[in-house]
Amino acid sequence: MKIKAQVSMVMNLDKCIGCHTCSITCKNVWTNRAGAEYMYFNNVETKPGIGYPKHWEDQSRWKGGWQLEDGELTLRSGSKLTRMLKLFYHPEQPELDDYYEPWTYDYETLISSPRKKHQPVARPRSLITQQRMEIKWGPNWGDDLAGGDDARADVNLKKLGQEVALEFSDIFMKYLPRNCNHCLNPACVAACPSGAIYKREEDGVVLVSQEACRGWRHCIPACPYKKIYYNWKTNKAEKCTFCYPRLENGLPSVCTDTCVGRVRYMGVLLYDMDAVHEAAKSSDEKMIYANILGLVKDPNDPEVIESARKEGVSEAILNAAKESPVYQIVKRWQLALPLHPEFRTLPMVWYIPPLSPIAKNFEDRVYLPKSEAMRIPVEYLATLFTAGNTRIIVETLQRLLDMRMVMRQKEIGEPLPQGLEFEPLEYEKMYRLLGIAKYGDRIKLPAGLQAKTHDELRELQGSTGYACPGGCC
Repeated sequence: MKIKAQVSMVMNLDKCIGCHTCSITCKNVWTNRAGAEYMYFNNVETKPGIGYPKHWEDQSRWKGGWQLEDGELTLRSGSKLTRMLKLFYHPEQPELDDYYEPWTYDYETLISSPRKKHQPVARPRSLITQQRMEIKWGPNWGDDLAGGDDARADVNLKKLGQEVALEFSDIFMKYLPRNCNHCLNPACVAACPSGAIYKREEDGVVLVSQEACRGWRHCIPACPYKKIYYNWKTNKAEKCTFCYPRLENGLPSVCTDTCVGRVRYMGVLLYDMDAVHEAAKSSDEKMIYANILGLVKDPNDPEVIESARKEGVSEAILNAAKESPVYQIVKRWQLALPLHPEFRTLPMVWYIPPLSPIAKNFEDRVYLPKSEAMRIPVEYLATLFTAGNTRIIVETLQRLLDMRMVMRQKEIGEPLPQGLEFEPLEYEKMYRLLGIAKYGDRIKLPAGLQAKTHDELRELQGSTGYACPGGCC
């Protein structure tokens, strides 16, 4: 057993309001410069929908992630020889139109236009070519359009093998925030010919060395989530960094810090690195989620603690792992699920599935329905989070429904329902963390390089000139 630490994130989809605050703050911090105009390290998609870039989930087209061949894991993008032959031309490479061509408006026309009968118009101009263009697509083009053509083209709906009714009474929709999953078995790392992409020992964050990157772009098709981008000006690959400079100072990522809906939770997980390969090569895709749970170890287990210390995991990280809200949600209560585990990258960003409104044909008969009576089909959620295993989705949604039922019965004084999976006190803890948790409860990260707490670092922000909080740079 080789225990390593992984900084991980949970997103509660019940609380996401689709405001894109996380996207904008991430954009302003990391990609607000030439060459990165089209990049969104963090984006929020409306589901059902085709996403950003277009149809990123369709691996029959993009050849991302891993596949099982003769019982062994291989990259979908091909063997080393196949990838070498594609070194200068990669047909599975997304084009700019699959993302969108970024634009601005010709505001100079408004400022310098002479007096005329009609109001002058600021035409759109490409930020890349500086030429006039027609806007045909954008990173959030399909926002809130659950009944439109984008929704019908969702790859996950096609996997269901049925036509989903899209009349007003049956339309369903949810928001899906996405950033790099900082996987335990990242395909981008394996596909990089120059070895520029690596997974950090201390916290599991996957980064791209800008010095080592040669711009071969094999990482882009290899990532099944399409969260690596090519900077056309620097000729380097770039991706979400989990805001690692903030992590090193004991602070969460910018998207977590600024989330209006308090959707995001951050904490440390301890996992068995020796078992990662076996977990990813399961012959049954529907068992990969259970395998990932098996990798996550109890931070209070003396054997796990001792193994972690042998691998150089610090006491600060071990203490943070014991208080981790991510461990509580992911392993103890099993409320959060990975996005598309069938890609076999073992993602470390987790999602609590939403409790959608009651379907029309149930709403006049029940107050809290069973999970099957929700408007979002269980089968659709299963294609997103459990490789089609509907049983896990039903069990997860039922735990969330049980939590609501226990809190309701406590309020109105009725007897508790029978057959609960946890004790009532556990559901109260669940409610406090998911519903009314403060900032310090949602985020449990080890103190930074200077061993300062979150509050101490926040007091330093804005008072140190151009230096980093805590004076580390």
